[in-house]
Amino acid sequence: LPQLGPHLPPRLTQQPWRLLYCTGRDGFSLRTLYRCGGQLGCPALLLIRDTDAQAFGAFCASTICCSNSFYGTGETFLFSFSPELKVFRWTGRNNFFMKGDVDLLMFGGGSGRFGLWLDGDLHHGGSHPCETFDNETLSAQEEFCVQDLEVWGLA
Repeated sequence: LPQLGPHLPPRLTQQPWRLLYCTGRDGFSLRTLYRCGGQLGCPALLLIRDTDAQAFGAFCASTICCSNSFYGTGETFLFSFSPELKVFRWTGRNNFFMKGDVDLLMFGGGSGRFGLWLDGDLHHGGSHPCETFDNETLSAQEEFCVQDLEVWGLA
């Protein structure tokens, strides 16, 4: 979290964060993640560590929730630690920031590819270069298995 501080919107840099959801405590379930996701309108930080020990995730200026369409703002970004921090910001090419249903949570899009996606049981996911963030593949491989996942929100 401290390394991401300088990349957060200025209004959030001095705010306290708290752990809202953690697979080690709350189990592997996208539905539970939505339930624990924090107050509506609060920013969220999604952190993933995969079974290859890669760490990456997404910052969302909006609460992570179920939706019928893409939502979010241009403050949304993807990041990876591989091994140093790389941040992938909104390109302005589309507004496919994030979208979630009971079977899939996705960040970024364009040309049928998502910058980051997770399945409904939070065990599997993937990362591909996408137009929204012009990102690299966040994980070592385009598809990955989740070891740990956390969602942090404003305290």
